[in-house]
Amino acid sequence: MAPFSIVDAFHAALKEDDELPAPIAAIFALSEMISRSKAETTSELMQSIKQASDMLKASLENPIPASAGLELYMRFVTRKNWAGGTFETHKQNLVSTALEFAHNTVPNCRLRITELLLPFIKNETVILTHGYSRVVMQVLVAAKALGRRICVYVTESRPSCRGLLTYQRLMEAGIPCTVVLDTAVAYIIHKVDMILTGAEGVVESGGLFNAVGTSQLGIVAKAANKMFFAVAESYKFLRLFPLSQYDIPIPGPMLPFPSSTEVDQGILQQGDKEMHMTLAMEALNPSIDYTQPELVTFIVSDIGILTPSGVSDALLAVYGGD
Repeated sequence: MAPFSIVDAFHAALKEDDELPAPIAAIFALSEMISRSKAETTSELMQSIKQASDMLKASLENPIPASAGLELYMRFVTRKNWAGGTFETHKQNLVSTALEFAHNTVPNCRLRITELLLPFIKNETVILTHGYSRVVMQVLVAAKALGRRICVYVTESRPSCRGLLTYQRLMEAGIPCTVVLDTAVAYIIHKVDMILTGAEGVVESGGLFNAVGTSQLGIVAKAANKMFFAVAESYKFLRLFPLSQYDIPIPGPMLPFPSSTEVDQGILQQGDKEMHMTLAMEALNPSIDYTQPELVTFIVSDIGILTPSGVSDALLAVYGGD
């Protein structure tokens, strides 16, 4: 039997189900690791979980979504009572309970969020969204199914261009949608009734980690006095307290200036008129940013409709004072 790899298990879970959120994939991967673990004590098991978690996070360009699931699993293991029997039986109980949670949580969370958010979406509502969020898609499709006439602006969402996937899925669902340049958000903001985005992570202050460009969307929305809704399952809540964009826990410096000895990043030029960023240029840019809590009106989660200040209470309920 090939040696177990937490990284391979994580990516295998994502490959098996392309709708699976990264935190849940991390829980599946850790569950598989525990089922194979030779640990004979809780201390040994916790150490192996921490080592595997660190290895997985180090392998990811953006470890934030997976970190939420890893941290939640660690908390679950420490709080799960040993019901007697052998330690091997205890490990199998941990695995079965975690897998049951993972299988049931995703659909239940998204359904609850949809139920909570739908009353805010009326007929003729014009919505601006950014990037691609499975939860946002479920909410919008549900609104359409209820006969509500809505229109959606979606940003291109460079560099991933995931906004184009949102556009494709919305058009397939029969929801009128227009793609907007990331730089045109301020131009169309006064045509919009509400902003609706997903989140890759929600931090203690109520701020958001999400696709780069979300922060500037929040700034423009705040200036235009538009309501900014973020939807996020509670398993994406993180015990982090960033103070600025530069506290995002991702590896590598962002947007450094080249030294005089470094090779120029170059400009791709087509013909005499069109110029584009090179892949090297794009690689220097962040893929996510931090939206400060004062820019967010409400965070709609499966545990309720929260103001940003309410997130810390939700985290306290899960993790206590640890």
